[in-house]
Amino acid sequence: MVAKGDVFGPNQPLILHLLDIPPMMGVLEGVVMELADCALPLLHGVVPTDDPAVAFKDVSAAFLVGAMPRKQGMERKDLLSANVKIFKVQGEALDKHAKKDVKQVLVVGNPANTNALVCSKYAPSIPKENFTAMTRLDQNRAQAQIAQKVGVPVGNVTNVIIWGNHSSTQFPDASHALVNISGKEVKATEAVKDDNWMRSVFVDTVQKRGAAVIAARKMSSAMSAAKAACDHMRDWFLGTVPDKFVSMGVISDGSYGAPKDVVFSFPVATKAGKWQIVQGLPVDDFAKKMLAATGKELEEEKSEAMSVIEA
Repeated sequence: MVAKGDVFGPNQPLILHLLDIPPMMGVLEGVVMELADCALPLLHGVVPTDDPAVAFKDVSAAFLVGAMPRKQGMERKDLLSANVKIFKVQGEALDKHAKKDVKQVLVVGNPANTNALVCSKYAPSIPKENFTAMTRLDQNRAQAQIAQKVGVPVGNVTNVIIWGNHSSTQFPDASHALVNISGKEVKATEAVKDDNWMRSVFVDTVQKRGAAVIAARKMSSAMSAAKAACDHMRDWFLGTVPDKFVSMGVISDGSYGAPKDVVFSFPVATKAGKWQIVQGLPVDDFAKKMLAATGKELEEEKSEAMSVIEA
């Protein structure tokens, strides 16, 4: 998707730097062969490597996909400890080797929000706002649930919000969403006509969708996660449609009562490679309660990650 122009546009040539761990270099070579065999006109080069210094040299944008997955019996602190080490190395490599105007660093590997915060901490010469975490998969899942419920194509649903952490505490919020029905935009609440469903089944389904996918296919989301990463980066790079917004995990300034200096998912509008939190949306008591819970989890994760860093 990246190499054929779905992300940075149909006229942007690019060179892919592919980083993996040493035991996977043989597999990575196979990926390089497949990329060559795709005969992609925009792809002007591929650099496969297991060295972060090589991988991040002069890059303008980065997808950080690799992270230590949570295993059965693993405490969250153990997961954070393993990931601090990974994202410390990647942050330092970005700081030292990436282009100084590297605009977009998207963290996909979980726990994505806190991993993005850690990565940013170890890349002090790169502005904090250039690091984001992916909650677009959750947004896409939420849009799909609304579309299914109303019986419209998923492209007819816009302005669904994911607040907070990319975890089971996230708050999928359709109270500001719009649905295009027969050429007319109506509020999702009017289209669904079931507030109880919106606050229970809908929220619960989106929060637990990742676990449901794992239960069904015995592996984490793959294709849908890749598509979401491309959606996130495309909108960041090329800009959002006027009056529409998307969800991105960004460094919090305290908007909507969220804790400051954590990576929190907000509704954002983007233009010229920069994001801006959409302000002034009404937030009811139910939403405030949900935002407080996910914010608390992010503060706990930050505290645990920093205790590992400072140990």
